[in-house]
Amino acid sequence: MAVNIVLHEPEIPQNTGNIARSCAATGAALHLIGPLGFSIEDKYLKRAGLDYWDKVRLYYYNSLDEFFGKHQGKPIFYSSTKASKTYDQVQYPADCFIMFGKETQGLPEDLLRENYERCIRIPMREGIRSLNLSNSVAIVLYEALRQMGFPGLQRHGQLNRPE
Repeated sequence: MAVNIVLHEPEIPQNTGNIARSCAATGAALHLIGPLGFSIEDKYLKRAGLDYWDKVRLYYYNSLDEFFGKHQGKPIFYSSTKASKTYDQVQYPADCFIMFGKETQGLPEDLLRENYERCIRIPMREGIRSLNLSNSVAIVLYEALRQMGFPGLQRHGQLNRPE
């Protein structure tokens, strides 16, 4: 049982690196749809992901068409500030995909319109355009995992009670 995080044309390597780190920590797969706004070899991407890159299931696609061709019929949710439903109002099934758009433009409008019922948003105050992409991914990813009972994740810390 896993969650799949999908980034459509990400532009900022540090965001993608931070998202890779969240994926490594949770067991989520990371799917990157190009063109990317940076090189996979980018030093900022590697630095932001720290030494977790070998713990991430990473997939790359040249286009949305290629991505949809490989994942036809799978449950996909689309994150957008324009959605009417909030991210906590949907039920995330095991092995679902949660797609996020590029930092400067989000997901394509036609894609959102075609998938209106599966569009989700994070509530924000009036006048705020958006959250940082890596923060948005973490918020929605952990809600999906919470609904699933945090599969495969450590539920209790190691802190001892004071005596």
